[in-house]
Amino acid sequence: MKQPNTLRHLAVIMDGNGRWANERGLKRTKGHEEGAERVRDITTYCALHPTIESLTLYAFSTENWKRPKMEVDFLMRLLDRYLTNEIPVYMEHNVRLEVIGDIDRFSKKLQKTIAKVKGTTANNTSLTQVLALNYGSRDEIIRAVNRVIDAGEAVTEESLGAALDTPYVDADLLVRTSGEQRLSNYLLWQLSYAEFIFTDTLWPDFKPDELETLIDQYEGRERRFGGI
Repeated sequence: MKQPNTLRHLAVIMDGNGRWANERGLKRTKGHEEGAERVRDITTYCALHPTIESLTLYAFSTENWKRPKMEVDFLMRLLDRYLTNEIPVYMEHNVRLEVIGDIDRFSKKLQKTIAKVKGTTANNTSLTQVLALNYGSRDEIIRAVNRVIDAGEAVTEESLGAALDTPYVDADLLVRTSGEQRLSNYLLWQLSYAEFIFTDTLWPDFKPDELETLIDQYEGRERRFGGI
């Protein structure tokens, strides 16, 4: 009898906050606030899951700077507030925070908050929550190539993989909410052999019980990794 696939690294594209708000006649910012609540719910679920070790969330892409300045400014304040308020939740559920992407463009205040939360949670071991912030996979790969070259090493699969923001940790499953079916420049290297599941549910409506159903689907799939 086939053994179920083991899910260790879950990647999520959290899509649909704006549409969720628009459907309810609310400001887009309300959708982002509700979306932050789902981040807490899903992270807590993953921290309690018996096999999940890493949860990588696409929180702010390099392309998101193109949004209206008012919305971008709100997202920066929301992120700062979320991280600060989340410390007790991280500690209660033994979750460690990591960040991928180029955060140099963020305010010094936000960078300080990120550093504080990373330091506070550094020894937690149940789950690593990875937030992709000012992240784009092409940008990540370019920066990784430059790191390898600057180190005087040959560019190989191993050296490049080790130089990535998430060093050579392949994702097992990608979930994207809201019905869109594209990668949007997300974890192009790490998703090479991942299973993809797209759901029509908008992110603010995405609950742990639906994630559990999707994980059941993943566990039943046949993964060949290029073999037979």
